[in-house]
Amino acid sequence: MASKTDPIWTHSFSLLCLAQFLGYSHNAMLTPTLPLYITHLGGSPFLVGLTLASFSVTSVLLRPSIGHWADSWSDAGVMVLGVLLLGLSVLLWLIPSIEVIMGANAIRGIAWAGLNTGGYCLLANTAPPTRRGEASGYYTGVQSGPTLLIPAVALWLVDAPWGGFRVVILTAAVLALSGAIFGLFVKPSTTPHGTPQPSPERSPVTPPRATFLDHGVLMATVLLLCVTLPNTAASGFLVLYARNLGVENVGWYFVVSGCTSLLVRPLLGRISDRVGRAQTIVVGLLLQITGLMIFPLASSLGVIIVAGAFYAAGAAVGTAATMALAIDLSDPERRGVAMATFSTAFPMGHGLGALVAGSAIELVGYTGMFVTIATLVSGGLVFAFVNWSMLATNAGPDEKKR
Repeated sequence: MASKTDPIWTHSFSLLCLAQFLGYSHNAMLTPTLPLYITHLGGSPFLVGLTLASFSVTSVLLRPSIGHWADSWSDAGVMVLGVLLLGLSVLLWLIPSIEVIMGANAIRGIAWAGLNTGGYCLLANTAPPTRRGEASGYYTGVQSGPTLLIPAVALWLVDAPWGGFRVVILTAAVLALSGAIFGLFVKPSTTPHGTPQPSPERSPVTPPRATFLDHGVLMATVLLLCVTLPNTAASGFLVLYARNLGVENVGWYFVVSGCTSLLVRPLLGRISDRVGRAQTIVVGLLLQITGLMIFPLASSLGVIIVAGAFYAAGAAVGTAATMALAIDLSDPERRGVAMATFSTAFPMGHGLGALVAGSAIELVGYTGMFVTIATLVSGGLVFAFVNWSMLATNAGPDEKKR
């Protein structure tokens, strides 16, 4: 039986977090620079949204199969191959063609699915059941850590006399390839035959069924989709918004948002273990909506930073709480499929958010874009309240067996 004192920061968990940190650093280099790169090559905001969506489409479509592969082969192996492909595919961006960049971004979507599906499966199988919220907070905090400085560094590199987009692309490739190296030392939680390694609170399990969707985590998946919808608007398009307002030094926005996210995730992840996932998720959505509604009022860097702090806190709370909820509800025998199903919400939210944001900018401007996205996120609140009784009773298979 797991206890409150079961360790989280094991050797394997630490290496897992390091590999994730480097993989997410790769992405943090590209998030604010891709919109600038596409517009530099003559593309419109709609083409920016389409390029971002190409990343999400492949990540969503192939993630269920990748989750089954994590169960039947190796979750650590899937993660390593994913981060390796991230580093190799971004090198295609060195070809200054919007069509090539869009295709390379689609390949990156497949790689991103591997990095995240393998990583979430490892987290689900190694986190102490009674400390899942806290472990998810640390894990997502590590993933969000690169947003503390990396986007600002990327923007600085773009404008540096000796820098430019090529320097950013090469740096992003090195970060991802470094993550693949550290990932090689992460101990898999599944054997080559797909059977999860025994854990203290469970008896040996039967091999996973050959299905590619876990219906048990769909509620958590829908909630995460609502949490992730605004990400592109509050990151990539935020850079274009600031330049449209004539606001400089927008890199500080990413620094403050990153600090907020990094500090909030472990704390409120621990609180969700005590007060419940439902209450924590609702608080996260409310904070996001508040931040999104402040963005249209911005006329200076200070207001943008305040809006970003509210938004980042809400995204941090919502991501950690929904992830812990998904682990609670997942079948321990099919963690790869369960976490693949859950994590499709990340690329789906990013892709849908990118398309909505890019289209809204051209139709109603940046102010209308933020209001539109905030309205969509409000749907998450409605969904949470409609399913409140199910959210409040979220004991997963592990707890039921103990």
